[in-house]
Amino acid sequence: MIIGEVLAPAVRDRPDAPALVAPAGTLSYAELDQAAARAAGAWWELGVRPGDRVGACLQNDLDIAVAYHGAQRIGAIWAGINEAYPAAEQQAIVDLISPAVVLAGSRWKASAGRVIGLPAWRSLLDTAPAAPRVAIDPDAPAGIGLTSGTTGTPKGIVHSHRNLLLPGAVLVATRGWGPSLRKGDCLPLTLLNMQVLTTLLTAQAGGCCVLTGRRDAEGVAAWIAEHQVTVWNGVPAQLHDLVGRPSPALPSLEEVWCGGAALPEELRQAFEAVHRVPVRATYGLSEAPTVVAIDPVGSHGQNGAGGQVLPHLEVAAYDPSGQRLAAGQAGELCLAGATTGRWAGAWTPALGQWRDGAIASFDDRAVPPLPFPTGDIGTVSADGWLTVTDRKKLIIVRGGANVYPAEVERVIRRHPVVAEVAVFGVPDERLGEKVAALVQFRDSTDPQADLAAVGDLCRAELARYKVPEAWSAVDAFPLNAMGKIVRTSLAALLAERARLPTASRRLPRGTLRRRRPW
Repeated sequence: MIIGEVLAPAVRDRPDAPALVAPAGTLSYAELDQAAARAAGAWWELGVRPGDRVGACLQNDLDIAVAYHGAQRIGAIWAGINEAYPAAEQQAIVDLISPAVVLAGSRWKASAGRVIGLPAWRSLLDTAPAAPRVAIDPDAPAGIGLTSGTTGTPKGIVHSHRNLLLPGAVLVATRGWGPSLRKGDCLPLTLLNMQVLTTLLTAQAGGCCVLTGRRDAEGVAAWIAEHQVTVWNGVPAQLHDLVGRPSPALPSLEEVWCGGAALPEELRQAFEAVHRVPVRATYGLSEAPTVVAIDPVGSHGQNGAGGQVLPHLEVAAYDPSGQRLAAGQAGELCLAGATTGRWAGAWTPALGQWRDGAIASFDDRAVPPLPFPTGDIGTVSADGWLTVTDRKKLIIVRGGANVYPAEVERVIRRHPVVAEVAVFGVPDERLGEKVAALVQFRDSTDPQADLAAVGDLCRAELARYKVPEAWSAVDAFPLNAMGKIVRTSLAALLAERARLPTASRRLPRGTLRRRRPW
């Protein structure tokens, strides 16, 4: 199947059923199919041809979903450009993908060769002739997903039609979804992963995709209640905010997914206690694409795990020499397609990364490595439970000893005053690196005392070489579109805080001094 055919079964069987609910209105399956056909004609009228890249910088609403489906019907390669990015980051994406056309909303800040605004686009939808029928290979490139960029410049990951349809098919089958599914998403559809998990997934279930651009707790809660969302996908910070805002009630929810970062067990328990809704941990990857592991239906999950590996994939840990490790041993997590069962042979790696106007391999070799390395360090149990220890690139090597930031962050997050934390390495002449931490508190009246208390917790729970040696409190962290902390900014943020007067920093005495190595 290709993406242009994904609506066909529901159009045939349930043409009047709602396919898409968004701030601007509702489209049935028949209406979405007709709108996608008009969008295909509009793209064609703009000169877009198979293999051309098209960009979209739009909010979560009908326009972006319709434009996406239309582009897929003529063999264009889709790339989202996040509205929230500053001009320089939007421009970097444009420069990377060289789009034939960019469909731009009010928050477009960059420049491109050809840009069409929403008023002109909507007019073109009404006047453009139908696009010709285009023969499309399921393995042809369909989208460029930009990695979230927490540790460096984002890469453009190229996926085929087959790649982008597979996650939805597997999730629908393994979770037993059907026409009653009302999947709500508030994360931006300019992320390719979210296109996969919204209308592509719900179309395969024959259910309804419910979109909003609201990401604040009050707005999300009201939206879930108004539109009777049954499954909602959020990030830990949103779950935390909803714990503190238990109304309006969310009786329609059957499960909540937590993605983008590790799910603290304390947060899971708190959310479930307040809202009486099961929270599912997930682990995903732009290169997969999307969900790799998730807590199974009916399972409470396992503390610290990112879920159980989905059946179309095989995930295992490997040592630095490329040798597969035994179940439960820590190493770099690598992906391969399942070799047994219903989904055997269904998964293939991403086509490559977009670079210099073409698809290139990930590591400059002619053939991408298999199994595919994720860049994450972790374990996979014998029964498929996946636990991420840390990002391979984030490991702090302090005096020859490895420190995993995620391990330290888990300890710090257990303190009730901590809202968010980031642990990272900073250069040290003697040790190579030392451990640093930035902490955001919840309604703190005395950050100095709170930092001291968090330091005491670390000294009680961690080996001495893992305890942060440079600390500061921050009001907020720089976040990307998925709500992940932008780690490339952390060292500069720490340095900036260290330059503030002591009275402003309110740090506990000695928190910035060098400690003994052990």
